[in-house]
Amino acid sequence: MSYPLTLPWANWLKQAATLVGLGLSASLLCTLFIITLPWANWLKQAVTLVGLGLSASLLCTLFIIADGLQDRLGYADAGLVLGNTVNQDGTLSPRLQARLDKALALYRSGYFRTIITSGAVGKEGHDEAAVMKAYLVAQGVSATDILVDSHGNTTFASARNTSVLARRHHFNSVLVVSQYYHLPRSRFILQRCHLPNVYSAHADFFELRDVYSSLRETAAFIHYLVRYGSCGA
Repeated sequence: MSYPLTLPWANWLKQAATLVGLGLSASLLCTLFIITLPWANWLKQAVTLVGLGLSASLLCTLFIIADGLQDRLGYADAGLVLGNTVNQDGTLSPRLQARLDKALALYRSGYFRTIITSGAVGKEGHDEAAVMKAYLVAQGVSATDILVDSHGNTTFASARNTSVLARRHHFNSVLVVSQYYHLPRSRFILQRCHLPNVYSAHADFFELRDVYSSLRETAAFIHYLVRYGSCGA
């Protein structure tokens, strides 16, 4: 049926088709031209390097995830719970409650007799470490069994402060509790802070944002490897 080409809009259609054809042809010619340029090899090498870098990053992320999901339990002098968000109304975020519940289960099982809650005052205005202690006390933990570190605003700060507490209370070992992807970096920096016996257990809580957090953790781990040759505590 050839009669549509005689319709009023047929000319517009033919012109559009012609322009698209010319555009595709020009694109193909430009591509062929670029490939023949002297720096085309550099472009290919750059693309290859980017691909290798992304692959290496993904492998590191998978290693961190696998390592963090493998709990390394051991009887310790103290359990360390790393802080997380306390909601504006003072309630625990699901991630933080999961960490505390894990620490509570380990405490009741006899893995440690002292719990260190480490956090800082978040943007919501609450002292994470103090709120964590209040939750544990409400669950039946004696207040005398809890040490509070309200200056743990980073993983490094929590490790450094834990090292100070360990020397003060003659602790030689610690069992750290956090999200699974956070544990390899946490163990690393605790060991750098002169705690030779570090165990770990992950909170039983998973969410979609773990994908982003795990990828981000790879960069954070590399940053800690490069920056923190020693704790300085």
